[in-house]
Amino acid sequence: MNRSGKTLLVLALVAVVAMAFRVSWNALRDVARVVGADATAATLYPFVVDGLMALALVATLVLTDARAKRFALRVLAAYTLASLVLNYVHGLVPELHGHTVDWGQLADWDPANWALVLLATSLPVGSIYFGSDLVAKVLHHRPGPAREPVDGQRADTPAPLPHTSLPDAVDEVPQVPAPPVPALVNGRADAVQATDPHTPHPVRTPDAENAVDALRQAQFEEAELERMRQDARRVYAESAQAGRPLSARALGEAFGMSESWGRKQILAVRDEEEQARPLLRAVDSAAV
Repeated sequence: MNRSGKTLLVLALVAVVAMAFRVSWNALRDVARVVGADATAATLYPFVVDGLMALALVATLVLTDARAKRFALRVLAAYTLASLVLNYVHGLVPELHGHTVDWGQLADWDPANWALVLLATSLPVGSIYFGSDLVAKVLHHRPGPAREPVDGQRADTPAPLPHTSLPDAVDEVPQVPAPPVPALVNGRADAVQATDPHTPHPVRTPDAENAVDALRQAQFEEAELERMRQDARRVYAESAQAGRPLSARALGEAFGMSESWGRKQILAVRDEEEQARPLLRAVDSAAV
């Protein structure tokens, strides 16, 4: 609906509410006089009852929170029902308009009269309480940002969470500048890191939504660490063949790791070399 149509709809609503208030005004004023209100109070009494109904209606249209809107609708329903009862009593007892009934007598049956008097006198107090609560809810109301619906999706349905294939960032291992190393080995290490597509890079641990994503991320990290270990061992082996083996500290810093990590890679290379050497057995000369 365009703006002009909305404006006409609101003006029509205001006109209907104003006419309905004028129709109900006589009945509520006469009831107020019977329960003890003076002329001024009886004149203002309809504004207390029907005015709160209008306030509750506006609050219902403004509020978007489900609980606050439900509260406003309940206030609107309760005061609408109370106004209907008092108008109905006024229609059953036409003498209320002529002031020919006894003071405080809205019904011949005493229990019904007591209930009606209690209802009529409690509405102003309820208007103070419920009206203040509704105004406070409206003043503290903060509408959420508008969200355009996705094609094929209703606007009131929550947007699906985007699927992220990469995890969130974690603390990265500090990169410490490596001390000067032989140019041959250092250049080889730089070439490995620059050309190898599997060069380890700072990975991010996931804020896993389920166990499958966590397992996949753990496997990915383990594969990256294994590639880093293989590269470090290859660099150390080449430096040893060149006659200038890297120290554990230099090897660890070259890959952004600690000295103990570099020592483990050196020991792994030495273990592999020991396993590759041929096993020599002593031959007993007496047995020949």
